[in-house]
Amino acid sequence: MASHVINLQQVVKSYHDTVILDIPRLELDYGVYWLLGGNGAGKTTSMKVMAGLIPFQGDILLDGTISCNKQPVQYRRYVNYAEAEPLYPGFITGSDLVALYAKTKGQGFKDVQEMIDLLGLGSFIHRPVSGYSSGMLKKVSLLLAFTGRPKVILLDEPLITLDTQSLPLLYTLVETFHQQYGVTFCITSHQPVTAGSIQLQVQDKNIVKI
Repeated sequence: MASHVINLQQVVKSYHDTVILDIPRLELDYGVYWLLGGNGAGKTTSMKVMAGLIPFQGDILLDGTISCNKQPVQYRRYVNYAEAEPLYPGFITGSDLVALYAKTKGQGFKDVQEMIDLLGLGSFIHRPVSGYSSGMLKKVSLLLAFTGRPKVILLDEPLITLDTQSLPLLYTLVETFHQQYGVTFCITSHQPVTAGSIQLQVQDKNIVKI
C-alpha cells in the first residue's frame, strides 16, 4: 500500500511567464486538509492543478501509482473537484450533469438520488441551470464532487453561497465519505470549517499554507 494518497513532484504552474505555483514536493496522507492562503495566493490554481484540469510542469501521483500527466483519465476518475463559483452551459439541466458524471465516474459510494434528496435538489434538478441561483449551482457542484468512488475530493470554498440549512448536510457528507469510505479531502475556506455539533477535525499538521 502506498504511504501517501497524493504526491506532488516538482509542480510548477505559470501564466504568461509568471510563476503562480512552485511546489518542489508535497506529500499528503489520508486525512482532511485545509488549504490556507490570501487572495491571489494560488489556492484555486492549486486545486485545479491537483484535479488534473489544467496543464502544469512536473507530476502528481495518486496512491503512488496513478500519474496525473501519464494516466489523466484514470487519475480524474478518482479525484473529484467542486469549484468555488461553478459555471455550466445554461441549456443543461442538473439531471444531465448528474447523468454525465455518473457515467464517467461509475457506481458511487452512495446512491445519487439519496444525495439529491439530502441536499434538497429535487425541486429544481430537472430544470436548465440557466435558471439556477448561485446557491443552487453550488449545491449541484457539491453533489457532483461526491459522485463515483473518489480517493480524493477537492472542495474550493465550499461554504460560500451555501445557505445555512445546507451546511450541516455538507459536513455530514464529508464526515461520512472520510470516515466510512476512506476519502481524503482538501478544502479551501475563509471560514472555520465547523457547523453546530459537527466539526471537521483539521489538525495543525493538516493545514497547508501557500
